[in-house]
Amino acid sequence: MDMTPNNLVNMAKLLGLDVIALTDHNTSLNCEAAMAVGRETGLVVIPGMELTTSEDIHAVCLFPTLEKALAWNGYVDNHRIKIRNRADIYGRQVIMNESDEEMGELEHLLLPATEISIMNAYRKVKEFGGICYPAHIDRDSLSILSVLGEIDESCGFKTAELADKSKLEALRTQHPILNTLHIVTNSDAHYLENMREAANYLELDSLSPESVIEFLDS
Repeated sequence: MDMTPNNLVNMAKLLGLDVIALTDHNTSLNCEAAMAVGRETGLVVIPGMELTTSEDIHAVCLFPTLEKALAWNGYVDNHRIKIRNRADIYGRQVIMNESDEEMGELEHLLLPATEISIMNAYRKVKEFGGICYPAHIDRDSLSILSVLGEIDESCGFKTAELADKSKLEALRTQHPILNTLHIVTNSDAHYLENMREAANYLELDSLSPESVIEFLDS
């Protein structure tokens, strides 16, 4: 298992990153360990989650504090389908501490859709003090554009994420709403080798989860 809290944070440091977000599928339970390692190494770790909505759309959820992220985690846990994980097929779902020691294992598979709709995801996450935006909108599956064909203004999103920012101009022509949103590009790394070197940046007043969220929600 390569994506341990220490490996994740230290790889980010080697790549020259100042801030990362930990967004496991439908859980925030490993954020505490990653944030602890981040404090030791001088890397800001934003607690988050990659939510799978009821429409099978991925959305990034970010929070200013661990407490708010864990409160959201509890809400999601009560609004997702409980199917027993098959570790032999899908892999183990391990919770670790800051020393990369296993503290537990989640019984139910994290991949299935939750009961939370993309249409109210932004507003619901906002109630928990965080921000939500559609993930990798340019991909052919599990994205808001591939599933719904458009980003409805009534969703309330202030930001959208592209996997490949070279597609931005073409997408803006097809979907004018993108001209009104912040556009971010993240590595969406599921393995250490997928993590990218520092290339993109935000102009912030301070380097903190609060500042990042405030910017993306402006």
